[in-house]
Amino acid sequence: MAIDRRHQEAIELAAQSIRQNVKNVSGDHWRLNYHISTEAFWMNDPNGFSTFKNEYHLFYQHHPYSAEWGPMFWGHVKSKDLVFWEHLPIALAPSEEYDLDGCFSGSAIEKDGFLYVLYTGNVWTGNDQDTDLRQTQCLAVSEDGIHFNKISQNPVMLSAPKGDIHPHHFRDPKVWKHGEDYYCVVGSRTKDHRGQALLYHSKDLIDWEFMNVMAKSDGKLGYMWECPDFFHLDGHDILMISPQGMKPVDYLYHNLHQAGYIQGKLDYETGLLHYSDFQLLDYGFDFYAPQTILDLQGRRIMIAWLAMWESEMPEQKNNWAGSMTIPRELTVQDNKILVNPISEFEKLRENAVQYTNITVEGEHTFHQISSDCYEIEVIIEAQASLTFGMKVRRSEALNQETLLMYNRMESLLELNRDRSGSGPKGRRVAPVKLYNNKLCLRIFIDKSSIEVFINQGEKVMSARIYPDQAANGISFFSDEKITLIKFQKWDLNKSISIGSTEGNSSR
Repeated sequence: MAIDRRHQEAIELAAQSIRQNVKNVSGDHWRLNYHISTEAFWMNDPNGFSTFKNEYHLFYQHHPYSAEWGPMFWGHVKSKDLVFWEHLPIALAPSEEYDLDGCFSGSAIEKDGFLYVLYTGNVWTGNDQDTDLRQTQCLAVSEDGIHFNKISQNPVMLSAPKGDIHPHHFRDPKVWKHGEDYYCVVGSRTKDHRGQALLYHSKDLIDWEFMNVMAKSDGKLGYMWECPDFFHLDGHDILMISPQGMKPVDYLYHNLHQAGYIQGKLDYETGLLHYSDFQLLDYGFDFYAPQTILDLQGRRIMIAWLAMWESEMPEQKNNWAGSMTIPRELTVQDNKILVNPISEFEKLRENAVQYTNITVEGEHTFHQISSDCYEIEVIIEAQASLTFGMKVRRSEALNQETLLMYNRMESLLELNRDRSGSGPKGRRVAPVKLYNNKLCLRIFIDKSSIEVFINQGEKVMSARIYPDQAANGISFFSDEKITLIKFQKWDLNKSISIGSTEGNSSR
């Protein structure tokens, strides 16, 4: 009980900090309406994405004392439908010798009517955060899915195994059940700094046995693989990873860190995954540490951190930082993952507007449409145009816009935020083909974010943007005639409840 009391006291102190600052956050015009973000202060990786008692639970890396990264807690939200979310009490706080400097990323699984979370306990042993650290894997359990007790047997994985495995970088466990047994993949690196994933096996979630290095970098996939996630989808075994330190290749890999997947076949006897080439999951600026679940309908659903390390976050001055992407459904077509928004987001639609067969040559502004929180579906027939696109969150007076531009000669779609307002600038491009001379886009705008789903999910581009509130126009442009075969726009309602930390007290 002493351990639980210490843990609950740490949670309550954090809850007090959040309660005192919620009102300072709510008035920010960059505050998101339908994306998960903290009630106050810092958020990064999604953790413990799971189902429990017919509800969806999502935890996240959280620093409840400032809008900067710090000792990690686990924030917590839940939902009945993956769209409407409510904040719950903080689930985990650093409180023990094995997690004193942070409860780092991990996962969750239901077993025998209890919700178990497997996370990385982090302890700094010196001043160098790259070498002076001790990371172990730890287990906490909940009967109600809200209040968690750390088990007395912690840590359940004491250290990285011997061999060509870095002794200090050993984190982000993702657990799943296969047959009657449990398996876990842990992010790691070799001693000469090549990313890899380690596979473990257990009968009971407590006693774990190292099986093998499941997969490792060939030297081109970064120095560390963070936040691995493994699942089976449409006949394929998929290992999602967030490699750190990949070098740019042409227009690819220009973010500080990347997030993508390799696919193949896992041999559960040897623990080896024989895999194919690495593929990105998002071609925009802000997408990291994705985590998935098999939802209550049998779909594979992914959510990720809608941000990037070392990127400017203007919302920090308003006492919050970071958000999640909208949940996305994964399917496989032609041996590649398609990524699309979940259909449940249609619940948020209102004020529908639709146009058909609009001809654009030069520029066309929809003066009667303005908003800062909406969804667009558009099918563009390129005709003879070589360069065309659209501008959102636009204001001529403020010289602000977020640009989407298709270059037909190079078959590249560009997302450009050089004039998006405050915050980080730059451009990202994705390789995109036209089908029957058409480009299909589905775009989600939410105050300070944009997510673009291209050609029924073949590619996605995501970014945070920070325009003025008055920058809410929409226009299209082209060098030659194009036709907007279909242009639909809906305002989207708010779906995230704020201010639930009143329940953050211990039982």
